This record gives sequence, C-alpha cells and structure tokens, in this order.
Amino acid sequence: MNLFNIIKNKQEYWLVDQIKKEDISTELYIRELTDILGNWSHLEIGYLSLLMDEQYESWLLEKKFDKISSIVEYTRDLKEMQETDNQIKCHALAEGVIKDREYAKLYELCRSGSANKNTKQPIAQVMSSLENELGPEWSKHCYYFLKDGAFAGISIPHIEIGTEDEGRLFYFGVVPELRGQGIGAQIHRVSMELLKKFQATYYVGSTDVNNANMIKIFEKNGCELRDRKGIYKIVR
Repeated sequence: MNLFNIIKNKQEYWLVDQIKKEDISTELYIRELTDILGNWSHLEIGYLSLLMDEQYESWLLEKKFDKISSIVEYTRDLKEMQETDNQIKCHALAEGVIKDREYAKLYELCRSGSANKNTKQPIAQVMSSLENELGPEWSKHCYYFLKDGAFAGISIPHIEIGTEDEGRLFYFGVVPELRGQGIGAQIHRVSMELLKKFQATYYVGSTDVNNANMIKIFEKNGCELRDRKGIYKIVR
C-alpha cells in the first residue's frame, strides 16, 4: 500500500511525505515507514527528510529522527478560479530571456530571510534537483515576476508527483525590498492560475507554523487549513 510519497535525489537525499488516509492503522503506517527506512539505510543515502503527523513523534525520536519544525498545509479548489488583472507580469525561464544562473541568483535572493526553519540546501543543489523532481521540461515550470520592469519574485508551479491534478509550488518567494507590500499575495494568486493551466484541479501549499506572513497569503487567496505535520530528519 502506498502511504508515502517519496522524491529521491540520487545518493544525496530522500524527501518522504505521509499520505493521510482514513481507516489506515498506526501499525500500517509504521510498517511501511520502517520498510522505507530499511531501503534508505541499505542504499546509503545521505539523509531522509520526513513530513508526518506529529502523533508519531515519540516513535520517530526513538528511531533517531531530529524534529526540525512543524508545518501547516492549506488547500484551495481551482476549478472555478478566474484570471485576475495584476500589476505584475510573469515569464517562464524556458522563454530564454534570462539564463539559468540569473534565475538561480534571483531564487537565492527570494529565499533570504525566510521564516521557514527547514535547513536550506545550497542553491546549486536546488537548481540541479529541479530536473530530477520536475522532469526534462523543468524550466517551463520556473516563473519569475516583474513589477515596473524589475524582478519581484519567483514561483515554480507543478503537478505533484504521483498525482494527476494536485497543484503544488516547488518554491514561491518575493525579493526582500518588496515584502510587506501585497506583492506576495499577487504572485501567489497568479501561481495558482498557472497551476490551473497545468490541469491542476486543486492546490496544496505548506509553510512553517511560525510563518505568519505566508499563512496570511494563503487565507487572503481563499485557501483553507487542511492539515498540520512535523518535519523530521535523519542522517545516515
């Protein structure tokens, strides 16, 4: 039974996310996660990052996981979403107007000062993981946003691996000098409109429980709280 989504990055890391289902016992979740941990250890992968219900925390700590933080998940139905007029313009990296290295610099700028507590990977590693996680046409999902001709932020909308219509943002961020001006909510709204064009019927977004600004953006754009999970990490 598939109770976890797993994103694998060669020998560097696995990202594991619990799929919550009704009528599934605690024992079944623990059994499947135990099998995943066994495979991870056997293959000598660098580390494993896990999103899981905090009711399993005692068991996870006994298995030598470290608790990083907690996240909240928000969701929104996209089927009735309509395009809106915005002051910002968006372009895909695939259009070729800017180079990959320039996008990487913008990505690094947008994630500076983040309220999320999860350990940040080096930006070169993040960029190299995009193709692995989003496929060979990854640059078609990498958008940057302009306000009055200047960079305002980025987002990376895509369909979640293992699903046909669940929209996610691999990343979303605003440049530091434009934060607190409502630009983030605009970029987030446009990003959900892009997800609909990618055939997503609903959106799921998550953020650290302490990221009040992102939670406000979710709520402003009609998203509703769906879940809360812990972030746990184990290193080989």
